[in-house]
Amino acid sequence: MILEVSRSVCVMTSQMISKLLKSRDASVAVDFKLWPPILETDDLPKRRCPLMFKPSDPDSLAYLDFSVSTTGMLAGVKMSHNATSALCRSVKLQCELYPSREVAVCLDPYCGLGFVLWCLCSVYAGQQSVLISPMDLEVNPALWLQAVSQFKVRDTFCSYSVMELCTRSLSSLTDTLKARGMDLTRVRSCVVVAEERPRVALTQSFCKLFKDVGLHPRAVSTAFGCRVNLAICLQPHRLGKLAEQGTSGPDPTTVYVDMRALRHDRVRLVERGSPHSLPLMESGKILPGVRIIIANPETKGPIGDSHLGEIWVHSPQNASGYFTVFGEENVRSDHFGARLSFGDTQTVWARTGYLGFLRRTDLTDASGERHDALYVVGALDEVMELRGMKYHPIDIETSIIRAHRNITECAVFTWTNLLVVVVELEGSEQEALDLVPMVTNVVLEEHYLIVGVVVVVDTGVIPINSRGEKQRMHLRDGFLADQLDPIYVAYNM
Repeated sequence: MILEVSRSVCVMTSQMISKLLKSRDASVAVDFKLWPPILETDDLPKRRCPLMFKPSDPDSLAYLDFSVSTTGMLAGVKMSHNATSALCRSVKLQCELYPSREVAVCLDPYCGLGFVLWCLCSVYAGQQSVLISPMDLEVNPALWLQAVSQFKVRDTFCSYSVMELCTRSLSSLTDTLKARGMDLTRVRSCVVVAEERPRVALTQSFCKLFKDVGLHPRAVSTAFGCRVNLAICLQPHRLGKLAEQGTSGPDPTTVYVDMRALRHDRVRLVERGSPHSLPLMESGKILPGVRIIIANPETKGPIGDSHLGEIWVHSPQNASGYFTVFGEENVRSDHFGARLSFGDTQTVWARTGYLGFLRRTDLTDASGERHDALYVVGALDEVMELRGMKYHPIDIETSIIRAHRNITECAVFTWTNLLVVVVELEGSEQEALDLVPMVTNVVLEEHYLIVGVVVVVDTGVIPINSRGEKQRMHLRDGFLADQLDPIYVAYNM
């Protein structure tokens, strides 16, 4: 699909994948004869190229970044040479990257911030990068943490899918790993790269589990980027002397908001443990050169601190637009050239498509000033409007996963004003019938919603992209086309 949309004239890959493409099995899926020439990169010449390419126009296209969004849309964004340099410069400043630094990266290397950290920043900043493919973790889940320990890495980057795999697969092996010499005490920052709301429960489970091998919970933080800007927030939590000595205190990067207020696009901070309180973790410190404003997605006007709105970003590292051959660019041009309807109407902003809010934190930076923290609540395209109120799928899914130990994953979406819940069952198929009342009860009790359809499926049915994010719209399409092959379906219409 990427090849077709991008109109590429050449493909660079490894010998192994090149052989696979030419195999008889691959010919069923793709017509290899219609492809552009394939260059195998295994035996590239060692000699340095005598001519270094220098773009005549800094705003000309450097590369296309293709990825699949959580809504299931494949799109490529155009990154200019200027934007690419600005992005690398910001990441270098924020993460203090320099040639003597060693960084371990366990991310999808083909798109988004994963590609920037895996490839571009390594060239730009010159730090030593230990690169671990997330696919290799499926064979050896301890590989990433073993590499971090072995190379005595202080800074590492991963995705939520990597974190989840490690938490699930290594939960009973921490004593064994410790006996084998795994030591994470040197890790001063472990940054989770995501295009979604930070997963508080998973982060806490991960920190608690690997505390036994020396990981300090204050070392774990998150980064946020999306299509229009691949790195909006990225702040490694530097461990100070007090933290290294074991002095603990409340984490200033997590706030608690009233879930009922969020349903009306309002932000009301509450105390931890309050009824209907929802923990939200800061998505990291805003990168140098990046300005953020929270705007009303309908009126396009700036809104106050107590309201939930769309995150708009102004930065030299913004992508310059969508790349497509289907003429959709005009429809989506507003994503990259938005202006406020009142106030500062001159600045051009990029619309992220994510809802969130800004808050001045108690955390100070190197200059001693407090910094603005960005809290991401969810994707605008995934908000479900039911009974005149707005719901974010992740909140309902979190409640459902807690309902039964054999629910490994779940996803929710709407269909003709009905709430559809798809749950993955790990265990005996006879338990499918027992799950239905548990699912409907927990959604009714915690969210005051009546579930229209409960679909019980095998594990692995819910589609997840390379960053570990659920693709609920793909799942919805599969449900409507009757392609889920369910164990059991319960209708409550």
